[in-house]
Amino acid sequence: MTDFIIIVIIAIIIVVAAGSAFKHLKGKRGCCGSGDYKPKRKKLSGVLYKKTFKIDGMHCDHCKARVEEIINDMSGLAGEVDLKKGELTVSYAEAADDELIKSRIEKSGYIVTAIIE
Repeated sequence: MTDFIIIVIIAIIIVVAAGSAFKHLKGKRGCCGSGDYKPKRKKLSGVLYKKTFKIDGMHCDHCKARVEEIINDMSGLAGEVDLKKGELTVSYAEAADDELIKSRIEKSGYIVTAIIE
């Protein structure tokens, strides 16, 4: 009888894990957290210039939201990620150090591979 109970418990665990993996593979679940969160869009008055940062490690909408929020929390900057291209476009309303931006992104677990002016 105990063997039967153990087999049923293992079967339930396998079914739940397979369902979760299936949702993940269909893109309905984020790779590193919930994909339902959307950061606040930030509008800048008087954009001086824009730069594009190539970023490796972004896989889902949650990654996109994290990177955008990192930039949007900085004074005078607004960010928008193109997940398919793996690019972050930063709009500058005031001068900011690109190394500071790069370090904040990399501190969150992503890799900045290039900065295009």
